[in-house]
Amino acid sequence: MKTYFFTKILTPLCAALTLAFCLLSCTGCSEPPKEPVSNSYKKKLISYREGRVLFDEYTRTNHEILMKYRNGEPDSRWYWFSLEDMEGYIKYVKENARKQKLKNPGIRIYMGKYPMNHPKNRMAKPEYAGYQTIFLVPTTQKREREKAMSRSAATEENTDVSSIESMNMTNLAPPPKTLSGTMP
Repeated sequence: MKTYFFTKILTPLCAALTLAFCLLSCTGCSEPPKEPVSNSYKKKLISYREGRVLFDEYTRTNHEILMKYRNGEPDSRWYWFSLEDMEGYIKYVKENARKQKLKNPGIRIYMGKYPMNHPKNRMAKPEYAGYQTIFLVPTTQKREREKAMSRSAATEENTDVSSIESMNMTNLAPPPKTLSGTMP
């Protein structure tokens, strides 16, 4: 009687439980599917030489004016974020945009300037108080009502999202004091 119970009922039950355990433990091992990345950026790539043209034009025009205003002192010319910081921030914006059901999230890059009395712990390089900087602001596609109201005033398709934090704390550096500063 004991043998019948064990072979006919308990053995298949144990086998089923073991199989279920193995299947469930293996599903946690696989990598979650990744979001597809668009290739749209490829149409926007420029060569180093084209970047140099933009850098030189800025040096010849805008930077010259800034140096006059700053009594010959240079202002910051480049800004740097690590790929880890950028990827993390993009993920942060995407997650928050998804939670808020925002359409077509993006990031707008604004120019700014640190006040001389800016808190030292709110800058990547406190010795550059008074220099220009950039900061990143999340954006979303305007709602139809917003588009209709602003059509005559602007053609902007996206609007800033103030409910998601912006990012700054970039490393920045001024160029040499000459107007023919080199692009790093």
